[in-house]
Amino acid sequence: MVAAYLPEQGIVLAQLAVAEQTNEIVAVPALMAQLDVTGMVVTGDAMQAQWALSIQIVETGGDDLWMVKENQPGLYADLVLLFGPEVVDAGCSVIPMNFRTARSIDSGHGRLEERVITVSSLLKDYTRWPYLKPVFKLERIVTRRRGKTTREVRYGVTSLPATVAHAERLLYIARAEWGIENGLHYRRDVTWHEDSSRMRRGTAPHVLATLNNAVIGIVAEHGATNLAKVQREFQYRLARALMHQALQRR
Repeated sequence: MVAAYLPEQGIVLAQLAVAEQTNEIVAVPALMAQLDVTGMVVTGDAMQAQWALSIQIVETGGDDLWMVKENQPGLYADLVLLFGPEVVDAGCSVIPMNFRTARSIDSGHGRLEERVITVSSLLKDYTRWPYLKPVFKLERIVTRRRGKTTREVRYGVTSLPATVAHAERLLYIARAEWGIENGLHYRRDVTWHEDSSRMRRGTAPHVLATLNNAVIGIVAEHGATNLAKVQREFQYRLARALMHQALQRR
């Protein structure tokens, strides 16, 4: 299943089964065709960074923001080169790079997490990627309680115009892309063990996924953020109600 998800609201707008012998790259354009993306920013992982999908989203009134990896080798190489160390020959001045930066720092769960985004518009007229406007480099530095530090670097592109896609805004949207994994996939796969389900016959797995998406959305609408805690409370109250009913029958 592939889903269209609103990270801020925690709601799945639509989902579509991925046909056998295909993958998400084929299913996502059909899913997007079901939705009105006017004025929306569509984001996803590097697999969704596809030429035709970007054209479809922009020409139906939306904008895109994709993470880029080696599955788009030419674009990825351009991004690595743009944000790489500047090499200046003796006697030459540094080329102005019009870089803009923003950062955020969060702490919790025994770690300090810093995100730094560097944005540039220099590839706008250089690469053939459709409707390309700013590009960015995103660094994530995590320092854990015992002093261990990890650093992750990712690159991305967007069709948002520079007047809207200032560094702080792009950092916020990029964090929302992380929210897809934490807010939806992690909850279904880890909290509810959906991937371990032995339900395989017919459309039963699709129905289960739909129900799980609906419950996640309902819980989010009520302001709850800890899905495991909500599940434990519901199980307790259900067991308590059943026990009360059994005592009444006696």
